[in-house]
Amino acid sequence: MTTATARFRDVITNEEALRAIVGRPSSGALAKGIDHIDEHFAGFIAKSPFVLIGSSDAAGNHDISPKGDPPGFVQVLDERTLVIPDRPGNRRADTFTNVIQNPNVALYFLVPGVRETLRVQGKASIVRDEELRERMAVAGKVPQVALVVEVEDAFMHCAKCMVRAKLWVSEAWPDSNDVPNLGAALVDQLQLEISKEAITESLEKDIRERLY
Repeated sequence: MTTATARFRDVITNEEALRAIVGRPSSGALAKGIDHIDEHFAGFIAKSPFVLIGSSDAAGNHDISPKGDPPGFVQVLDERTLVIPDRPGNRRADTFTNVIQNPNVALYFLVPGVRETLRVQGKASIVRDEELRERMAVAGKVPQVALVVEVEDAFMHCAKCMVRAKLWVSEAWPDSNDVPNLGAALVDQLQLEISKEAITESLEKDIRERLY
């Protein structure tokens, strides 16, 4: 029993009950997924500077990791193979440790200003082939590892979620000064004896000196 099942009175626990409310997908919605990267999807990936990678470990613990670089940083090796370079980060390597236990991953590509998105699912491997890594160098820095994804399913997602969120409408964006920041969160959550300004400056220094 999940926490939600115990806490709330009206919880859906089977697909029949779910379908009675949300209905069933159209034949077009079910058929739109393909098992490869065609010219349309390859063109979308070539313009995307940002992808979210969903993964989980053998116990089913989930993670979503963001990856960003110049547009086209995720390379299409062929219609069934994508490769994603790894850049310096916090060394948690959550995606990679998950992939070692469970190769199934999901990718979510965004292109700034474009309302549609691209979803890709497949199986991932951690690769260190030197020639492959060298072709993904930025500012003379070669990634230490790359994530290779064997594509199993891919489809474009309609624009409704972006329209609802007004994600690319700058007039609808919140004042960034009102958004909680990482420095303040770390000070409070870890009970650090250091100011949030000092933490923020340390994070900014890491961006300046260790981006690649």
